[in-house]
Amino acid sequence: MKLYIVVIPCSLLLLAICKGQEKPQPATAANWVNISDSVTSQLKEQNKKIDWPGLTAGATVDPTNGDVYMIVPGQGIWKSTDRGGAFARADGGKIGGRCETGYALNFDPAGKRLACFMLDGPAGITLDSGKTWRSFKNVGRNWDYAAVDWSQSDPKSIFAARHESGGEMYLSADGGQSWKQIGKDPKFAGVGIFDDKTLLTTKGGGILRSTDAGSTWAKVSDLQPIGRVVQVYKNVAWWLGKEGLLVSTDKGATWSTQGKPVDASFGPWFASKKHLMVAGKKGFFQTTDGGQSWILIAPIPAGFDVPMPGWFTNPAWDPIHDVLYASKMGMPTYKLERQK
Repeated sequence: MKLYIVVIPCSLLLLAICKGQEKPQPATAANWVNISDSVTSQLKEQNKKIDWPGLTAGATVDPTNGDVYMIVPGQGIWKSTDRGGAFARADGGKIGGRCETGYALNFDPAGKRLACFMLDGPAGITLDSGKTWRSFKNVGRNWDYAAVDWSQSDPKSIFAARHESGGEMYLSADGGQSWKQIGKDPKFAGVGIFDDKTLLTTKGGGILRSTDAGSTWAKVSDLQPIGRVVQVYKNVAWWLGKEGLLVSTDKGATWSTQGKPVDASFGPWFASKKHLMVAGKKGFFQTTDGGQSWILIAPIPAGFDVPMPGWFTNPAWDPIHDVLYASKMGMPTYKLERQK
């Protein structure tokens, strides 16, 4: 009796194993499209200097219409209304510097209003999609990230983390026209705000809350946040944590977990309370069931990194057209349009 040995190529074996799998597979790096070259090339032709580290350094999206905003270091903020097809400068010379973290650009979940917490350049806020701007008072080299009380018709209350200051935290009660230092601790690792008195932070050992504008703090939960800024969406506070989505419905007084843990430190961004997107060093994760399950739908672009939670990479999501964006200091800005 003859013995036959059949060798099956690994590719065919993998295909057989994966056949019938219904979950979307991660996108490849080749799917990402550079959308910033037209702007940076134009600036070069006009002999306009892009500051260190060059190219772009920040991106965000108006969640109500999909308009994308992109930072060019030292050359302000550029806006596209056609998903990155064409850009025009939209800050009137009021915004400069760059974004070092993925939380430096803070968009109102209700749209139109955007606060820019810039590093090594002027910062400010627009209440009308970039038509007009109000500058913030500079503090040192300025900011890494900040939380804005978007519940105010004209946002005045801001809680910000200063860059390379040993953990200095600042509060503004007049829309960034003046700042009061309310604490300093190298362990400070996140901010949240509900009104001019009610603040949140973490120092690596749970969630801390203040109801007197930062004069005193009380520990309200042992849950551990990872995200740098609390997101308030439809009167609910959301904070990315080690245990999953951390949720509060009483201005941060109590917290619960929702869904399963996810390897992410940016977001969440919302299409609804059930349909969310987050991002981390592995890429973009989506849930359509409020965090009960997560699917990795795209890696971050090649050459991007997240050396610590929330840092360097600037991911964003357009929930209207289902487009992903990513920027990083010294790199182009990319988009990835999801296959329908």
